[in-house]
Amino acid sequence: MSDMAINSSKKQVIDFTKGNPVSLILSFYWPLLLTSMLQQFYNFADTWIVGKGLGDNALAAVGNMGSLFFLIVGFSFGLANGFGVLIAQSFGARDEDGLKHRLAGVIELGIVLAATLSVFSVIFLPHALELLRTDSLIVEDCLRYGYIIFGGLFTGICYNISASVLRALGDSRTPLKAIMASSVLNLTLDSLFIFVFHFGVEGAAIATIFSQVVSSIICIGRLGKIPFIRLEKRHFADNGRVFVALLKNGLPMAFMNSITAVGCMVVQYFVNGFGVVYTAAYAACSKYLNLFMNPASTAGSAMSAYASQNYGAGQYRRIRQGLMVCIGISAFAYMTLGSLMIFIPRQLAGVLLSGSDQIALVCEFLPRCGVMLIFVDVLFVVRSAVQGMGKPLLPMISGILEMILRIAVISSLIGRIGFRATAYAEISAWIGALFINALAFIHIFKTINHIQREKRRDSVCSTSSTTPQLRSYLEKTLRLRWQSLLRNLAGLRS
Repeated sequence: MSDMAINSSKKQVIDFTKGNPVSLILSFYWPLLLTSMLQQFYNFADTWIVGKGLGDNALAAVGNMGSLFFLIVGFSFGLANGFGVLIAQSFGARDEDGLKHRLAGVIELGIVLAATLSVFSVIFLPHALELLRTDSLIVEDCLRYGYIIFGGLFTGICYNISASVLRALGDSRTPLKAIMASSVLNLTLDSLFIFVFHFGVEGAAIATIFSQVVSSIICIGRLGKIPFIRLEKRHFADNGRVFVALLKNGLPMAFMNSITAVGCMVVQYFVNGFGVVYTAAYAACSKYLNLFMNPASTAGSAMSAYASQNYGAGQYRRIRQGLMVCIGISAFAYMTLGSLMIFIPRQLAGVLLSGSDQIALVCEFLPRCGVMLIFVDVLFVVRSAVQGMGKPLLPMISGILEMILRIAVISSLIGRIGFRATAYAEISAWIGALFINALAFIHIFKTINHIQREKRRDSVCSTSSTTPQLRSYLEKTLRLRWQSLLRNLAGLRS
């Protein structure tokens, strides 16, 4: 892939391997943040319309579906992000043919993924609600909402994959345009279906599906206009190795999300056991937590694209520079949004809820999580850096630890201290996962530094022609050290 081809698309993509890391990351981050905030806003507005238009029980039903939705959609989102890492690495390495084969593989795997997950989730939805001990007052609403959302899963997966590819190429503006259009449509249809046509929770689900169709069309249309990724028939042939590489990187990230979702489902299970008041309060807490984690989560997405491209180009020093920029963004987000959770929890709860009991429970949750929010904010960035360097296995292990900690804390404490246990379950999971991912990042860079010192002594990296040799040696050594680290961690767990 020539620099000329990239320059011809400079309004559509960002090359993270050249230029000032601060300006590059911020120029990519702001559209990405606006995109993510709009997604959160219309999810939040959707919740508000359901709660105010249909009541707290309907809100509890939609909120109860959150952990199930994260289990299925989180799996597809993890796969899409894993695929995007390899797309970004090919882009950073200027491997145009490899990029096209990987993109073709992403399209083929995406179709299979969408069909499989949609059928699976629709069939097992009633059983999943039963396992979650869903209150009989809200089961019918859960089913009506869930069948539509999961039946139309293809639209959400299509958007996630196309947006992930665009972000891998440094384009964060097109997903912003897509979400702007879909947000306006979603809120319009939400209000129309619930307040005018009185569709119930089905109205919110239908509005979501229609809005995702629009966002998918916009992203796919933009991809079709980028000249250096235009595919030919040959790019879809003999992609067996491409499929293996994509799944090898995507599945650990997908399983990490799903494992985390299982932990959240177990928390939801214990919460539901205390009745619909707890369920409604937990739904509101989850909405606020997702909203206030969003700026740091977006910094993580920016870090993933930045790290992937620079890792593909062998620009390892730039990865550390980018890490510090994104941690700075996360720290600022913590100081501002964490303060809101600490100081005005009652006002925040009153926006979504009407019942005084539910509001009181939210006031127990938000301040505690607000104080400790810095741990999850930094986690997003460090974990994305590790994944962006093509090392998704240890972040997946951190997801297992998150699940174990959530289950251990909620099961042992909720009977003793009540709703506060949900906050402690979140905090313990954040701290445990951050420890694992920080260890992984430090280990990777110690290995890189060691190899680069050896290569400098041997004068191997004195010319650009030896870069492939350095990368091959680096990958081999990293793989061996990585396996050693995993064995040591397995020994610690046993």
